[in-house]
Amino acid sequence: MRVLLLENIHADGAEFLRAQGYQVETRTGALGEDELIEAVQGVHLLGIRSTTYVTERVLAHAPDLLSIGAFCIGTNQIDLKSAAERGVAVFNAPYSNTRSVVELAIGEIISLARRLNEKTNDMHAGIWNKSAQGSHEIRGRKLGIVGYGNIGSQLSVIAEALGMQVFYFDVADKLALGNAKRCASLEELLETVDVVTLHVDGRPGNAGLFGADEFARMRPRSLFLNLSRGILVDTKALRAHLESGHIAGAAVDVFPVEPKKQGDPFESDLRGLPNVILTPHVGGSTMEAQQDIGRFVAGKLHTYLAEGSTDLSPNMPHQQLPAYRDHHRLAHLHHNVPGVLSAINVILGDHGVNIEGQTLGTRGEIGYVLTDIDKQLEPETLDALGTLPETIRLRQLS
Repeated sequence: MRVLLLENIHADGAEFLRAQGYQVETRTGALGEDELIEAVQGVHLLGIRSTTYVTERVLAHAPDLLSIGAFCIGTNQIDLKSAAERGVAVFNAPYSNTRSVVELAIGEIISLARRLNEKTNDMHAGIWNKSAQGSHEIRGRKLGIVGYGNIGSQLSVIAEALGMQVFYFDVADKLALGNAKRCASLEELLETVDVVTLHVDGRPGNAGLFGADEFARMRPRSLFLNLSRGILVDTKALRAHLESGHIAGAAVDVFPVEPKKQGDPFESDLRGLPNVILTPHVGGSTMEAQQDIGRFVAGKLHTYLAEGSTDLSPNMPHQQLPAYRDHHRLAHLHHNVPGVLSAINVILGDHGVNIEGQTLGTRGEIGYVLTDIDKQLEPETLDALGTLPETIRLRQLS
């Protein structure tokens, strides 16, 4: 089994997969579409982070690909529907770098409130500017969190512990933690708080979430943070409101277009502004988070190939049977139409195969059956199952 890991995935991930017997190749940078098509030929497992895009075209040219690991939180860089239709399971790390992003957000809120970026720039320029003018504590200030998922909710708890009043808005009905208050609309939140921070995903419907109208609705001299996805924010509008003084400061970690590898030039409308903290998409880039992500996603990829488990996959039905020792296992991905399970079991019965355990799950148009059987299947049995018109992918795991 060949594995290709891109974008500086933590070495622990590669080492784990090598220890399981996989042939692992690592590359430091992201790949464009044509480069990726060439690179995935003969590859069974692909590992990426946030800058490599796995499109429908890439998937159509990757017949050997069984699974994709997104060694990050988001999966919007992967065409999940096309992957599922081709029997390619996707796994990510929805929790592993939560704490790292939260700590960066807290640090940047304090830095902006105290104008530390401006102070340090003056000091490096040889200017001693000791003054309390424009510097504030965050205690008592109102924090508005847009998106109350894993990161937003943990940020809520830590911000409250620091004395901030927390408000949040989420399109889903999320339970408030601590004393946080839920706003009925984004507009209500923007008109209420002193600091706005975005923590929503990069699905296409969220593109352009924050533009000139939203910045204008924020309270004068508010602070703004985006540590989620670059496509959410109109950076030209943000610059205009920073230059006008309506927004007092901003911290931005993600951008609509990002360099593909280390050393590539970075361009942004936000460069050159003294009251803006710019970081190169490092919200989750701590050694602790990257190590945990490397181990977690590599483990998910291996468990899928070895046991058929799709637990936590964002594009597959969630299925998991206990580890098997004294029997054999079939993994059957199929189009979700009536009668498939019956057809599978008829074929197994006709070929004298006894079922030891079985589970079926569906997700939209995809069905997934894990079946433990008493013996390895003969080629004609595999052919009969594989040629069912509903079959997407059939694997005999042992």
